[in-house]
Amino acid sequence: MRIMGLDLGEKTIGVAMSDPLAITAQALLVIKRSKMEKEELNRLIADYEVEEIVLGYPRNMNGTLGERARLTEKFANDLQNRFSLPIRLWDERLSTVGATRALLEADLSRAKRKKIIDKMAAVFILQGYLDSRRI
Repeated sequence: MRIMGLDLGEKTIGVAMSDPLAITAQALLVIKRSKMEKEELNRLIADYEVEEIVLGYPRNMNGTLGERARLTEKFANDLQNRFSLPIRLWDERLSTVGATRALLEADLSRAKRKKIIDKMAAVFILQGYLDSRRI
């Protein structure tokens, strides 16, 4: 069983994938937001035999929900209707901060960080979810 993690942004979607035992998350790719994004997700779901999707849920730091959270809920509903897979919304507060910190510690240039930050944020989201299942 594989679980897909998604970090939904305005321009891109970061994608991470679990290993077959759903223990660890690996960065996969970044999808440009376009009319073709659903087809790309469909291909990934089929290729990796995904059984569940974890979608980063952008809460405000005080726990309230803003416009980005509402857009994420709509995207989750669209995914549910299209793929008929369980969709889990996972609190993504500080996932981008954590991903940025990890990339800075790896001493990556700003240009390289910009290219991979979204898929690294997806890794943080998915790994947090995977870890919570083992508690």
